[in-house]
Order: sequence, then structure tokens, then C-alpha cells
Amino acid sequence: MKNVLSKVSIIVPVYNIENYLEKCLNSLINQTCQNIEILVVNDGSTDDSGKIINDFSVQFPEKIKAFHKNNGGLSDARNYGIDHASGDYIGFVDSDDYVSPTMFEEMINLAEKHSAEMVICNIQKVDEKGNVTQKLTQIPNMPEKIDLETHFSVFSDISYFACNKLFKKDLFDTKRFKKGISFEDIQLIPQLLLECKTIAHTRVFHYQYLERQNSISKTHTEKGLDILRAVDDVEAAFEKSIYSHKRKELKNFQILEGVYTFLAYLAFVKDENLFYKMSAELDAFRKKNDIKIKDILTYSRFDRNYILSLSVRKKIFYLLFFAGQKKLIRKLI
Repeated sequence: MKNVLSKVSIIVPVYNIENYLEKCLNSLINQTCQNIEILVVNDGSTDDSGKIINDFSVQFPEKIKAFHKNNGGLSDARNYGIDHASGDYIGFVDSDDYVSPTMFEEMINLAEKHSAEMVICNIQKVDEKGNVTQKLTQIPNMPEKIDLETHFSVFSDISYFACNKLFKKDLFDTKRFKKGISFEDIQLIPQLLLECKTIAHTRVFHYQYLERQNSISKTHTEKGLDILRAVDDVEAAFEKSIYSHKRKELKNFQILEGVYTFLAYLAFVKDENLFYKMSAELDAFRKKNDIKIKDILTYSRFDRNYILSLSVRKKIFYLLFFAGQKKLIRKLI
């Protein structure tokens, strides 16, 4: 690939992740893109993460910028990195994940080739031995360069992870991750997309998302309601955007994130009272946004009926929920 002139700032928030941090940082140190800075933000870790960060910053002072701050959560750590970034583009990598050596070189070349404000790559889930457990294709059947006015369906189709994307730094001039919430990516990244006119993507699975055993069984709590609040925030930004006339895509976004993503979380809520409370919140969300069961069942993602593309287990859960069989669902959970 050609030499890259623009600079990339890669922000890595760190909190008590000593067992995985070295692999993450090594994957960034060894990027073929040379014009990078790696901002590692230690968000009040109490393990040896801080020492690992300092060791890397001493060994690679031209690339690693080490920051240590009091614990403020993921959004706060990312925002701290944004505030200290000097690059023309910004990327985010979670500290237990890792990336391919050519990720940022290819993505910045795509950004500059197409004058794209955002670039997206594919993701694959890996286990702790490095085995690929799932491939997550992000934008199937679309050209490399996507004009949003022409192909705005991607607004309601793509997954809004922060970590498989490269952003033009200007997108953050007036926007930051919302502090003190869960699902901050769903809250912010769609708002950034609404500021774009062109995005680009690569079909390469550059981003390696580690599925840790101890994270799979984590407790699902009332924090899931932040999904619905995030969707409301995006709607407010949508109404002020240049795409505010594209009502179908807004409703489809509300269906994908506000209904399907929310239900995927709700399926793992063990507390019965909380389950019913959150179900009532979803009903209120649907009523407020005039989302009918027919809209949900006919929703298509990338021109394919969404619910038909799911596993049998998910189909059963969703169909029982939409049929009002919540008591039967409780027996299955």
C-alpha cells in the first residue's frame, strides 16, 4: 500500500485487563501504518495494567502515549483520549481485543481514496486460544464507497460498534460519548453517521473481538433500558440532520436497536419482576414510536427479512414475546 500522510490516533481505554493488554498493544505497535499514535488511557486500574502501559510507553515512546486517570468508565476514558488526540482520524480498540497488522493502513487509505468521513471493517469473534468462533460481516452487497443520500438504508442496517470503525476527527468537534450509561456506542455512533455524507468499508475481518469466558455469563440488569434511551437520543439528532426526511430508515433503526437489540438483552434478564418492568418499557417505546408488530416482523436488514435470518431459539423467543406469551417465556429462560 502507498505511504499514508494523515495521522491516526488509536484510543485504547484500559481497566483491569492485565491478562490481555500486551496482545492488544502488540497488535497496534506492529501496524503497517507508521503515522500513528496509540493513546492508552488507564482508567483507574487496580491490577498490573498500569505497569504494562508504562513499560510499553518506555519501549515505544514514539508510538505509545500513556495516560493515567481516576476511574470514570468507558465513555470517560474514550473522551479523555479524544481530548488528547492529535491525529486527522480516530480509531478505538478495546484493550482485550486485537487487530490485524494492516487494519489502519487499509482503512485510512479507503478514507482518503473516497473522501469518507467513516470507514468500517468486518469483525470476527475469537476465543482465548485465538480460534475464530464467529464471522460478523458488517455491510454485505454494498459498494466499497457508499453515498449516504443514495444508500441511506445502511443507517438502519449496520452494527454500531465503535471499535471496527475509523472516524474523521472532525466528527468529534461537538460530540462525545455519553458518560454514566451503558450501550454508549448505540447512543453516539449513529449520531456521528448522521454527520457523514460518504462512508467506505472493507470486507477484510480486521478486528478480532475476544469473547472471554467470564464475560459470557455476566448479569443482565436494568442497565438494558439505556438501549431505549440511546435510541431516543439518536432520534433527536436525526430530526436535526440532513437526513430527517428519510422516515422509513428512522423507523427501521428504532426496530433494529430499540426492539431487537433490546429484546436480545432482555432474554438474559433473570429477575422476573425486572423482566416484566423492562417489557412494559418496551411496550411504551413501541407505542410512542408507532411501531406495530407487523413492522417488526417485516423488517428487513440488508434486503433480507431479519427475523427469518435468526437462530431457531431466537425466533421462538421473539415470536412468543410479540404474541404476548411472556409467562411462557419466563419458563423457558
